[in-house]
Amino acid sequence: MSCPLLRNDLKRKQNWIKVKLEGVKSNRSAIGARVLARYGSKVQAQALLSQSSFYSCSDPRLHFGLGRFQTADIEIYWPNGLHERHLNVAVNQLVTFREGAGIIPSKGWPASSHSKA
Repeated sequence: MSCPLLRNDLKRKQNWIKVKLEGVKSNRSAIGARVLARYGSKVQAQALLSQSSFYSCSDPRLHFGLGRFQTADIEIYWPNGLHERHLNVAVNQLVTFREGAGIIPSKGWPASSHSKA
């Protein structure tokens, strides 16, 4: 039996944003937090879950594909009930949010060098 090979031939560059969460009053890993990314008339929602099995785990960063949009409004619902809203966050980067403090400098995850076209 042969395995199919999948190849992405898409030529257009699309925008994205990755969100990393750090809990303070909630649990440090922010497990259970919900994030909404609003851009244009669209909304994406993701929850930070703890998923793992033997020799594996999930990426704790939440990845949102934003198409041609240059900014996104990010809403975070922390497990302790705190609700935060951050407007016009730039795309094509990993953004780290600390509960109650907002955006903080990312540690070891520099902004993407990809163009924002």
